[in-house]
Amino acid sequence: MTRTITAGLDGSPQSLAAADWAAGEARLRDLPLRLVSAWEWQPPAYAPAAGLGVPVPPSDLQRAGAQRLLDEARTGFARRLPGLRIDVEDVPGSPVPALLKSSEDAELLVLGSRGLGQLTGFLLGSVSLSVLARCERPVVLVRPGGQWEEEPSPGHSASGLAAAPGHRDVVLGLDLHEPSSAVIDFAFDAASRRAARLRIIHGWTLPPYHYGGELMPDLNDEMATQVRRELSDVLRPWQEKYPAVEISPQATVGGAGRHLVDASQDAALVVVGRRIRRTAVGAHIGPVTQALLHHAAAPVAVIPHDPPAGPSASDLTSPA
Repeated sequence: MTRTITAGLDGSPQSLAAADWAAGEARLRDLPLRLVSAWEWQPPAYAPAAGLGVPVPPSDLQRAGAQRLLDEARTGFARRLPGLRIDVEDVPGSPVPALLKSSEDAELLVLGSRGLGQLTGFLLGSVSLSVLARCERPVVLVRPGGQWEEEPSPGHSASGLAAAPGHRDVVLGLDLHEPSSAVIDFAFDAASRRAARLRIIHGWTLPPYHYGGELMPDLNDEMATQVRRELSDVLRPWQEKYPAVEISPQATVGGAGRHLVDASQDAALVVVGRRIRRTAVGAHIGPVTQALLHHAAAPVAVIPHDPPAGPSASDLTSPA
């Protein structure tokens, strides 16, 4: 079965931005675009000021609205991106289970997130956060007004859509304690498709050895050298797999979250991992990813992965 680039669409500005990004990515990957709308009306999460309940629209009106939204989106994308295969699906039911079900056949799932400007960044809605925490396929969070909208993607004429400008880096947040093959491969592949440089950021912590309030310089230098060596060792097989991708490794002292947020200001895409946890409680999203989702200026790809076992021979075959 051919996988798709799937986007959730509900008519909001953030979902329309996600659909735009997904269309550009589908074109970049030569895959079908699939637009999904769950048409079961969701009551607001807040109580009305007047204390009165909000009437629920009849189901036939809800479905007609979803179909109209999908038809308009398909017509618009077909006009702007001729040759792109576009599938649409209106799904009865609430958005979270509908999107999770749709993601099973997706190369990646693209969702919108409400942007609040560069200072506050992402404000994740309950749907996006719930799907992100439970989805076992890559999820990309996109907010309106990002720099990805400004230029066409490499090799294509201007269409008003852009998956990512070619001169902007793809940024990878790499955890050397859990160097997931799925996460690293996704980032290298994204950079390769965009003809972009891959900037790799790993945050590490200095040892708590203080004498007179100063760190031990010899030990610090030794640790820094060791971290750079480990980073080089982890990346070497991926450089062999993607020889055309220029990389810029960066080992930074302290948590990686702030450095990733800073790097996102001029990035095409930021890629981070999320370890799959199948427990019933908890947000299932780590602190670095949380910080990035709340403050990043670029689209953020969150790649779920099982505990790493190192790259296998099948992982390191030539890319399709």
